[in-house]
Amino acid sequence: MAISDTIAIFIQDMLEEAEGCAELQRAELAGRFGCVPSQINYVISTRFSPEHGYIVESRRGGGGYIRIRRVSPEPRLLVMHTVNMIGDQITWPCAAAFLSNLAGAGAIDSGSAGLITAALSDRSLRRLTQPLRDCVRADIFKQMLVALTGE
Repeated sequence: MAISDTIAIFIQDMLEEAEGCAELQRAELAGRFGCVPSQINYVISTRFSPEHGYIVESRRGGGGYIRIRRVSPEPRLLVMHTVNMIGDQITWPCAAAFLSNLAGAGAIDSGSAGLITAALSDRSLRRLTQPLRDCVRADIFKQMLVALTGE
């Protein structure tokens, strides 16, 4: 098992024990796993990002910490939080991660997730240049999510 997987499992276990919110110290975790602190940053940024359903707060310095909270609000709020997180552009892998999180949390049904997946895929937007594709994808994604909430 890769060190990144081991660190992610450890953090997941901490979140389970702490009922969804855990404070970590980079240096302490790095020492525990025999890696550099940037490896901890990598795991957190790739496995515990907003599109995966987490909010990460960080304070650097000697007494610095990383606080990770699992987001599990009411489905409508999760959808609106996602709309706010998308920004002006979004890549297909990032959009797919958001969709997976929304469907996994029950915020959108599988039929809606399938339709949004079809609309946002690189294949659907293939006639657009890559930078424009990511901008159009973000606009479509936000509008579809807002339509689902009935706003």
